[in-house]
Amino acid sequence: MFDKSFEGLNGAELLVTCLEHAGVTHVFGIPGAKVDPVFEALADSSIEVVVCRHEQNAGFMAGVMGRLTGRPGVCIGTSGPGTSNFCTAMITATTEGDPVVCLSGAVPQRMRHQKTHQSMDNVGLMQPVTKFAHEVSSADAVPELIAEAFRAALSPRQGAAYLSLPYDVMLAQASGGPLHMAPPSQGAADSAAIERAVSMIEQATCPVLLAGMSATAPAAAEAFAGLLRDRPMPVVGTWEAAGLVPRDLLGCFFGRVGLFHNQPGDQLLSQADLIVTVGFDPVEYDPSIWNAGRQGAIVHIDAIESDSDVHYQPQEELVGDLASTIEAIRLGLGEIPSVDERPGIEPIRSAVEAQRSLPACHKAMPIHPALLVGHVQAAVDDDTIVICDVGSHYIWMGRHFLCHRPRHLLFSNGQQTLGVALPWAIGACLSRPEAQVLSMSGDGGFLFSAQALETAVRLGCNLTHLVWRDGRYDMVAFQQRMKYGRDCGVDFGEPDIVAFAESFGAKGLRLETPDQLPELIRTGMSMPGPVLIDVPVDYSDNIDLAKTMRESPRSH
Repeated sequence: MFDKSFEGLNGAELLVTCLEHAGVTHVFGIPGAKVDPVFEALADSSIEVVVCRHEQNAGFMAGVMGRLTGRPGVCIGTSGPGTSNFCTAMITATTEGDPVVCLSGAVPQRMRHQKTHQSMDNVGLMQPVTKFAHEVSSADAVPELIAEAFRAALSPRQGAAYLSLPYDVMLAQASGGPLHMAPPSQGAADSAAIERAVSMIEQATCPVLLAGMSATAPAAAEAFAGLLRDRPMPVVGTWEAAGLVPRDLLGCFFGRVGLFHNQPGDQLLSQADLIVTVGFDPVEYDPSIWNAGRQGAIVHIDAIESDSDVHYQPQEELVGDLASTIEAIRLGLGEIPSVDERPGIEPIRSAVEAQRSLPACHKAMPIHPALLVGHVQAAVDDDTIVICDVGSHYIWMGRHFLCHRPRHLLFSNGQQTLGVALPWAIGACLSRPEAQVLSMSGDGGFLFSAQALETAVRLGCNLTHLVWRDGRYDMVAFQQRMKYGRDCGVDFGEPDIVAFAESFGAKGLRLETPDQLPELIRTGMSMPGPVLIDVPVDYSDNIDLAKTMRESPRSH
């Protein structure tokens, strides 16, 4: 039994008190000797500790909880590799705009200069992959640094914050209590800039709204839908803006853009005389791909200023609270032509409708990806949270799968991080226990985080996960063939997905014939607990898609 030599809280206990004050309900992580004072304090708290099988997965779970709840998810690990294993999850959260606070243990401060077990520069490691990284040098500083970490994670553009917790500081006597943690609220952008932007929209022949990930925040999404209902305009979205256009406004939506410059939405952007970006981050779709050589103007609407980019130079920047700024534009706009009255819209609408009508595909095994997307579409409703890993399947889903609610179709499109889908699905189940969760990955990405299946089984997560199986890293392979005429280093073995699921105590199903697929998905989604469905996929048509693609510097 650990016995303190003083009355009151130690640093770890004060830290957990601050987390409770911040409304933290779950902490995802793995214990260890250098962080066990915090786990000891968590044991007596209201916070549920979700024990994970890898720190990277813990970080992914915290990241998606931040995305879905709007409050920072929290992950925790020990020193050394327990800290470094978080790095991929933290750069993913920072790039995708997901608020996360990461905590990890460190050797006692007096031993920092020694080559002792698991000693390293935690803060130096984390600074490049987070918005804020600091070490807690005094137990009394815990409330201030927790407040700063939460404010950094929540401030635009949202992302990851990190605190290093030296062992001796966590055991030291602490004073003080929780501080206010929310960032200050913003108002709308400058009124004169809004008036100029309104005038530009009214005078434009074909203005197009390019929506990005920050526009999917609840208040911004509501304001965006209100703008479209009052003043309908053509909309193109990045993959991470999926679901921003409601079902009843689908006539305004001209598809998603990203990765490759060959979609109907790309054609619309190229012919627009005014593009109004709303919550758009260039990491979602490089301006060098979609805006190089374009002559039309750009209006930038976001909570932060635009980056300096030779291919992205807005004529107007409306910097402020996104929802308030969008609402001010709605109120300021006069009558404008309908979407269908805009020049050049009809052929692009026809192309979009043709893309929504998935072509008749051969009904042989392995199954065609277009047929699989269609069956997934038919199996879910607007409330289902659909989570997509990275790989060839994510291109098919990004282009063809329709979603009508923000943050109900989730991608990692900034870092294109393999392995996010299953841990994100677990985090989604905990964030929204009332929702159905359908996740998917390729067989390559699945094994990046497949150990998280044990966590899903232990927690009783009701999720269905499709494994699109072809025995290779196909998203890499078809791009190699496009560039070099052959592929290399992309093939791997094909484990038995059903046996794998059953070995963890999950349910495993396998597609044997194409006509089984609709019922198989419905069966999986009706079963309690985690279900894996093994779906052999034929990606041979990907090379035909590649013939129309322009090479992207951001391909995975």
